[in-house]
Amino acid sequence: MAVREILLYPKDRTALRAKSHPIHNFNRQTKHLIEDLKETMLAHYDGIGLAAPQIGVHSRVVIVCLGARNEWDHEAGTPTALVDPEIIESDDERKDFDGCLSFPGLYGETIRPHYLRVTGIAEDGKPFDRILAGFDAVLVHHEIDHLDGILFIDRIESLDDLYRVYMDGNGKPVRVPISEIVPTIRLTDMAE
Repeated sequence: MAVREILLYPKDRTALRAKSHPIHNFNRQTKHLIEDLKETMLAHYDGIGLAAPQIGVHSRVVIVCLGARNEWDHEAGTPTALVDPEIIESDDERKDFDGCLSFPGLYGETIRPHYLRVTGIAEDGKPFDRILAGFDAVLVHHEIDHLDGILFIDRIESLDDLYRVYMDGNGKPVRVPISEIVPTIRLTDMAE
């Protein structure tokens, strides 16, 4: 399979906003999609999750690397597919780091559950029922949002929660709020 280009916002707004369709038959085409998603995500070294809509396919499939402590943790586990994931329970909502391969260089603080119970189909075609906690829950919630046409910028409460990261003179990362970079931008401008 060839590595696909990740859809960047706002180049193709409708593609990232469309709801995805369930996988009715777990077949060879589903397995090819899973492999395509894995290869595409691994080609982007800073990614730990990717949803099918981000490569232009509106099927309910996501790839996640569980075990990360945050979005920049490159020690996360191997890519795992979740097919038709459904959130059965969620709890412990609080602010945490958020970022997205479809918004390169843009990060934010969003409120997401840190406890999830998720059901679906594993990449071996068998049903699963998993409990996810901490950043794993944040990651899976973010990817499931993609399947419903919801982007992380939709969960930003204030422009002060949206930022870019730059390196200072000592090589340390510094968060610079978007409101300082583009003082006249509004959250509604980002979501349109």
